[in-house]
Amino acid sequence: MGFFSRLFQPRADGLQAPSDWTRLPDSNASELVLFDEEARKLVAQFDIDAAIVTHQRWLPWLGEVLKGARDEHLRPEAVADDARSELGQWLHGSGREALGHFPAFDMLMRRHHFFHQQAAVLIRHAEAGETLQAEQAYKACQHASRQVVLLLKELQRGLVRGRRPAERRRDKSVV
Repeated sequence: MGFFSRLFQPRADGLQAPSDWTRLPDSNASELVLFDEEARKLVAQFDIDAAIVTHQRWLPWLGEVLKGARDEHLRPEAVADDARSELGQWLHGSGREALGHFPAFDMLMRRHHFFHQQAAVLIRHAEAGETLQAEQAYKACQHASRQVVLLLKELQRGLVRGRRPAERRRDKSVV
């Protein structure tokens, strides 16, 4: 329900919506209006959920590289460029636009870049047969990945804290 309370603001006149849903509001405009700032935050929040999911796909792929699997898409020079991943594209684009003002955003950018650097190191060592170094790089990737996810969740919490106090109280009462 908290999700819908963010989408559908109460009527400005304080009246209940008709329960039969057979008639339209008196005005020509929809009552289901999302203000620009709220829409931006909601879109950013959905992007954060998607970003977490897409980022978490990396560790299993890198784990397969450790086991000897080779994938032409996981080339060190491509993996090292953090702007080429789905999360990187989001971070460098709409994520920065929507969330760049949060203090955690810059740290997220640095940790995400570090993750990609370590992933490239892992692939290079794995391809060279340097198992111990590849495993160390994998551990660095795991640690950086956990930090990336935590920072994404912190940004998501920042969106909730950034909403008006009445909206937060309403969401808590519904939960």
